[in-house]
Amino acid sequence: MAWDEWEQLKADATTRGSTGMQLTHAPDPIGVGYERLESSKKAWTKAGEDTKGLQSGVGKARGKLEDGQAGLGDTAGCQSTADQKELYGSWKEYLDKVDKRCGELGWIMQSSGIDLAGSDDAVKAELDKLETKYQDTAPVGGQAKGR
Repeated sequence: MAWDEWEQLKADATTRGSTGMQLTHAPDPIGVGYERLESSKKAWTKAGEDTKGLQSGVGKARGKLEDGQAGLGDTAGCQSTADQKELYGSWKEYLDKVDKRCGELGWIMQSSGIDLAGSDDAVKAELDKLETKYQDTAPVGGQAKGR
């Protein structure tokens, strides 16, 4: 979900007012007419660890992709071999970025759990940096490339 969409949902909920939904099943401790959403460091830490844990699966996939390229040899004189090498390079680059992105996103999630007092704006700024840094790579395979 994009950050702007999340902000819009929060704004819409604010204008509608309280519907009496109780998320924490606890009485309103500050008496302002709505229930407080509670979060825990443990939940954020676990989510961050799980996200960072995706790196091992990406690493295995990258290894299998590399093994599949073994013995490709010289690409001179064979267009399909050259195309295969180019496609491999594109996917390896993509998987490298996915690996790093999982690690950085996991860290952001863990940090959010540690500083639950941090502002939405601070977390949004970190996520925006991540989105800018890891824009998807343009597809290589299947493109005409003027041929």
